[in-house]
Amino acid sequence: MTGRPAQASTTRAPRPLPVDRPCPLDPPAELQYLRTELPVAPLAFPDGPPGWLVTRYDDVRTALADPRLSSRRPHLNSHIRASLITPAEMAALRPSDLLTSDPPEHTRLRRLVSGQFTTRRMALLAPRIQDIVDQHLDALAAAPRPVDLMTTVALPVPSLVISELLGVPYTDRDRDRDRDRYQRLTAELLSLDRTREQLLASKAEMKDYLLHLIRTRRAEPADDLLSGLLQAQATDTTLTDDEIAALAQLILIAGHETTANVIGLATLLLLRPPRLWDTVRRRPDLVDGVIEETLRHATVLQFGLLRVAREPLTLAGQPIAAGERVVLHLPAANRDGARFTDPDHFDPHRPDAAKHLSFGHGPHHCIGDQLARTELRTLLTTMLHRFPDLRLATDPDEVATHRHRVVHGPARLPVDFTP
Repeated sequence: MTGRPAQASTTRAPRPLPVDRPCPLDPPAELQYLRTELPVAPLAFPDGPPGWLVTRYDDVRTALADPRLSSRRPHLNSHIRASLITPAEMAALRPSDLLTSDPPEHTRLRRLVSGQFTTRRMALLAPRIQDIVDQHLDALAAAPRPVDLMTTVALPVPSLVISELLGVPYTDRDRDRDRDRYQRLTAELLSLDRTREQLLASKAEMKDYLLHLIRTRRAEPADDLLSGLLQAQATDTTLTDDEIAALAQLILIAGHETTANVIGLATLLLLRPPRLWDTVRRRPDLVDGVIEETLRHATVLQFGLLRVAREPLTLAGQPIAAGERVVLHLPAANRDGARFTDPDHFDPHRPDAAKHLSFGHGPHHCIGDQLARTELRTLLTTMLHRFPDLRLATDPDEVATHRHRVVHGPARLPVDFTP
């Protein structure tokens, strides 16, 4: 993308967040103009007063670590759609979690969760990840072609891995019905086109489901994250079942929906012309570069992160008043030419791709980043080996992506191969 898009405006009047993509793998074209000419731009919100949109890498990175910008907010998606749920309803259905809290509450919750993401537990998960990958690639090999990679591999693999980590009972994981239930609920909670009644129903069902799992693990503890949090509850009397359910919901959603879409996007990037699949298959040492570059080039959190100013501050020369909302646009920051050379080019050899902001920065840096990288590395390495002639069964520019969901990625990814 070069030059100023036709739809960009020189006015400083607040404008809605740009969301229309020129192609499935590129962010909205207007973001490039804003990043260059108006890096802290007035932003119109669907409800309430206007705020600000931040698009430069350095500014976004600085803001992510600035304690004056609060993560507390009335609704996760309020810069995309008008809030459908009142703050009181939100508090009743889901208390604060790692995404929506500030210190000292955030510090307490993060310490509890990080204590469960131990090196030992991740090491124990590694062979299970390989087993789950092998099983689903067997299913891919046996499926009628063309086959949708998303439903056959990309979604179920991280779904089962996060079940293993959380401690969803084996009988639940073994039943497609139960797995489909939380995959459905996750998709519903991330969708932006649902009614108030539908959203309330999904939130209530998810909470009931997770509280049921908590009761199960309290009666039958095991070596998993839910059991670990329940053990912590014995010494931290402030930790409630509702808080554990909220943390489990965040881990469940972030742990499988985001990873699933990175799998789909990485595969699409490798299979489209000039077909880097063959290059990486011959050079498996490039897999880590593919992962980091996919996270940078095709950032899955497509609408940015919302913050609220706790006090007046200045960001890139722009005064921001206390109480004003600020959207930190990760896809725009990850395509900033001032930080990444030739940023619109997908390059598995890029030496600094891991400097992307897709896992955040500062106190809210994603706690499961290494688990996600392990899953992605295992799946891509195995798939490259087992399916050397994997190919798209559709035009790459016509791959449908999630336009009305917080997480960006292919809605379907039809692929073919020689058996």
